[in-house]
Amino acid sequence: MEIDPISLTILQNRLEGIAEEMSKVLRKSSYSPNIKERADFSCAIFDNQARLVAQAEAIPVHLGSMGFVAKPILEKYKGKWEAGDAIIVNSPRAEFGGTHLPDISLLAPVFDKNMELRYIVATRAHHADVGGMVPGSLPANSTEVYQEGLIIPPIKLFSKGEVNKDVMDLILENVRTPRERKGDLNAQYSALMLGVKRLEELIQNTEFEQVEKYHEALFKESKQGTEKIIESFPKGSALFEDYLDSNGYNDNPVKIRCKVTITEDNRIIFDFEGSDSQQPGNVNAPFSITTAAAYYVVRLLIGRNVPTNWGCFRPIEIKAPKRSVVNPDFRVATSSANTETSQRIVDTILGAMVQLIPWLPAASQGTMNNVIIGGTKEDGNWTIYETIGGGSGATCREGGTSAIQCHMTNTENTPIEALESQFPLIVKRYEIREMSGGTGDFSGGNGIVREYEFQSDATVSLQTERRKFRPWGIFGAGPGANGENILISKEGKKRMLKGRTTFKAEKGETLIIKTPGGGGANQCP
Repeated sequence: MEIDPISLTILQNRLEGIAEEMSKVLRKSSYSPNIKERADFSCAIFDNQARLVAQAEAIPVHLGSMGFVAKPILEKYKGKWEAGDAIIVNSPRAEFGGTHLPDISLLAPVFDKNMELRYIVATRAHHADVGGMVPGSLPANSTEVYQEGLIIPPIKLFSKGEVNKDVMDLILENVRTPRERKGDLNAQYSALMLGVKRLEELIQNTEFEQVEKYHEALFKESKQGTEKIIESFPKGSALFEDYLDSNGYNDNPVKIRCKVTITEDNRIIFDFEGSDSQQPGNVNAPFSITTAAAYYVVRLLIGRNVPTNWGCFRPIEIKAPKRSVVNPDFRVATSSANTETSQRIVDTILGAMVQLIPWLPAASQGTMNNVIIGGTKEDGNWTIYETIGGGSGATCREGGTSAIQCHMTNTENTPIEALESQFPLIVKRYEIREMSGGTGDFSGGNGIVREYEFQSDATVSLQTERRKFRPWGIFGAGPGANGENILISKEGKKRMLKGRTTFKAEKGETLIIKTPGGGGANQCP
């Protein structure tokens, strides 16, 4: 069948539009500020072979890893699921494609009028609590995945449009905020059903009756577009290594090492040989996260003109040693891998690639500055999860951006009004951290200062990085400033906190988070 390029573009835009519409439904119908305000979720569409065909512009660490979850679901449920079904999963096992436990995925099938599977729709959202040893399910000092919350293998949460009450009750019994969790899971399902409806309308259109042939054309176009851009890059190999401040169990730094090779046949190989082995703390990144970080860098390089789908990642190869911090075994703790290790993987890849492609940036803040707070109030438990922006790295052409979410997170700011109206907290200060960007011909972006005053006793977990190793500059320019975590007692005494820590905060105490700035850059060599 000859593919009309205009029809191909129409199909691509329709698929992307459906994914974006799913995102709108999920955000507007969710309960938690983490989803409704921060937009910590992602939506995607896969074909009937579990290959990505479209996604909404959302969280890079979600989108690059969601392809890992669709294939095992397809293999397990093909021929066994029906219209209205939805599979839930959050397990970080490699064969299930999970990341950390708060990221819960729901997937649903899309059938045509002959009940043949045509698409799989998926949503992934970060839930503010899934049980575990601390409120928010991101403990600073976990040493095994079982401490981090409820593990959900693939199982039907909805069957023929009806909730599986036994499964829902099991989930809600294991979390601190069951009403909020139920509302967010229902919101995810609503988004799936909107996606199912729109895709059914699409395949009923006779123009796209043979839509699979259009998919192959889309994949080919994206692959060729990626290869064409890689063709313009200098060929060769470069090596770089960077460090996490600690492993979450003790203060030992963790090395991540990557050799990047741009080949003559227009492929890019990311080889993480030489990275540290899997760790006793929670920095271990499942291979899906490592892949997501590498794919994110590829997306930076190829820009917006190449559609994001299975095809654009075909020229990419990723090698990660088994039982390493970037490809660990199941059961190890993973809670900060999604947020912190993913950032350092990106820094390491960019540190190698800037040696080949000089217009790439210096290190950005390199952390998501995770703040997880929970406690009890009259009507039950409460939890809040925030990530705080910082400075982006400068390039040899322009300075970095201040007070922005960098790289693997794309969440929005939690409005102070939303925070204070729902939780016993007061935000006393929220401002740019002046002079925290690295110096050079082009300065790195500045970080942020965010200050919370507790209006009741609470449990606080911090998972933050770049408190020890500063975000590096390029071509001789200066690094960004380290981040700082500070607790001020009711009497005004200051205590410096570690980058990863869980502690009890008392009413009247104040927590100050100062996020890192980005590295500076000098003129291109």
